[in-house]
Amino acid sequence: MRTFFEQVLANAHAAPERPLFSDAAGTLTRRGLLVEAGRLAAQFPASARVVGLLLPNGREWAVAAFACLMSGRIAVPLPPFFSPAQLAHVIGDAGIDLVLTTAGAPALPGLPCLSVRLGDGEGPWPSYREGFGAIIYTSGSTGRPKGVRHESGQLGWSAAALASAIGATAEDSYLSVLPLALLLEALCAVLVPALVGGRTYFDTALADAVGHGQPTGLAATYAHHQPTVGVLVPELLRVWVGELGATGRKAPESLRFVAVGGAPVPAGVAAAAWQLGIPVHEGYGLSECCAVVALNRPGARVAGTVGAPLPGLAVSLAADGEILVDGPSVTDGYLGGPPARRPWATGDLGAFDDAGRLRVLGRKDNVIVTALGRNVRAEWVETTLLDDPDIAACAVVEAHGAVAALILPTAPAETALTTDPARLIAQVATRCSGLPAYARPVRIEALTRAEAQALQLLTGNGRMRRQAVRVHFAAATSAGAA
Repeated sequence: MRTFFEQVLANAHAAPERPLFSDAAGTLTRRGLLVEAGRLAAQFPASARVVGLLLPNGREWAVAAFACLMSGRIAVPLPPFFSPAQLAHVIGDAGIDLVLTTAGAPALPGLPCLSVRLGDGEGPWPSYREGFGAIIYTSGSTGRPKGVRHESGQLGWSAAALASAIGATAEDSYLSVLPLALLLEALCAVLVPALVGGRTYFDTALADAVGHGQPTGLAATYAHHQPTVGVLVPELLRVWVGELGATGRKAPESLRFVAVGGAPVPAGVAAAAWQLGIPVHEGYGLSECCAVVALNRPGARVAGTVGAPLPGLAVSLAADGEILVDGPSVTDGYLGGPPARRPWATGDLGAFDDAGRLRVLGRKDNVIVTALGRNVRAEWVETTLLDDPDIAACAVVEAHGAVAALILPTAPAETALTTDPARLIAQVATRCSGLPAYARPVRIEALTRAEAQALQLLTGNGRMRRQAVRVHFAAATSAGAA
């Protein structure tokens, strides 16, 4: 990370007053970031080795991250959408010594907290101390979150590789709408702009809504800020496409690159996005490989693929098609576990085309085996369903030897699809008519988002908990049999 820090420092010396990070409350210059981070780091107790970041998207988050980086601490982003039980688990599991919060935030009993308060950005230039690392927790779909250790320069390497892959420059402006506790967003919104000298605007309110599974206003936000670069998950892309379609408008012409990852992107949604001026580029990665493994490059996107692996990564396929990754971005291992085995077995199935671009086929453990012995990839059916503009999210699982689909309709379609089973079945049948008969859902249910949350079928940030959906269908079958 020293090389990374030295480049950020060089940028600041070259143009100290150039804006770097902004939010609704103000702007932080290149020099201001380093000065404020140095001032914050000076307030850390000497015994505080592991530092939690419990902050909303904004300049304070960036300052907190850099304070940990330059003072050689281990940073643990604490997702604000985690439940109290999840947060308590992470704090104890990671052995957090200090939590950085905003002014007025509730105290965490028994744990030292420090409010991040920004000053005028004036003061001495900070120095660098070795030892920085990060422990990343994701909500996951089952069980307690696991800590992924990146303590060997993975973040610095990944930021540089990403910057090179997308051609990031000091002229780029990035709009941050995903929670910064997500590793990909921290890389793209904080580390890459700091490295190349670009600029980021944090939309704090929208990121909070996204974190709680209630995204709206994407089209208006992008139109207002006119960024050149952004990163989304497929559900947000669907929202943006829907909002543009409803108003008859197009995305801002300022955009040159929008990365979409975290889940498969339905082909119809991607095609609609391009027609509306959203330059979608699919990518693939996981926390254990520092967020990005492969990415469609600007001007070289091939639909149906996630592009070529980042240079420096060795990506191969096991005999059963599982994607294996080795290289500088691979985790040191899970917290409390043994060192990571190389190459890293991702649990995802894939294939390469003749040009070396990767196609991701789904999770190994999401393959459904029907009662007739046919194998069905859950993601294959899910992306087909998600091409329907009335479906906001879905989970396809096995239920007693049959393919089952749980659907969350979009707000406009919620009443129709949750109260009219015949319409729901017909709509799913139409959407899946191109699939072979054995892959079409036999059991179908639609719930409102509130109903799904009440049944604990969603993670804190609104994603489907696949194992919980399996249990839900099994319980419904048992109840019907009784």
